[in-house]
This record gives sequence, C-alpha cells and structure tokens, in this order.
Amino acid sequence: DSSSDSSDEVWLENILLRDALKTLTDRERNIILKRFYQNKTQMEIAEEIGISQAQVSRLEKGALEHLRKRM
Repeated sequence: DSSSDSSDEVWLENILLRDALKTLTDRERNIILKRFYQNKTQMEIAEEIGISQAQVSRLEKGALEHLRKRM
C-alpha cells in the first residue's frame, strides 16, 4: 500500500532528522528549531540570543550543511 509506504518514509525521515539534530551544538540546534519550527526570522533569533543577524545566518548555514551530510 503506497500510503503506508509514504507514512513509513516520513516516520524514518523524522527519526533521521531527530538523530541528526542531536549532533548539532546547542546553539545551532536552537537556531534551527527557532527558524524552522517556530518560524522566526534570523533577526528575531539574533535579538533573542544576543548575536548579530550575520552570525545567525552563518550558524544556520553551517548547521543545515551538517544536517544534509548526516541524512
């Protein structure tokens, strides 16, 4: 059944993503969670954690590259 295959893929991807997120630093994980699960802008995150928007951008880019390699 293709719907169960699809739900199995989503389930597996969620596990892979959760495990990959654990390999990030606390700061990187915090930025990724705020950006993609809380829909915050880089500027909002920068203000919240006390760094520049450029630093948030750099950390986000590095974290996403790391996640891609892990998945």
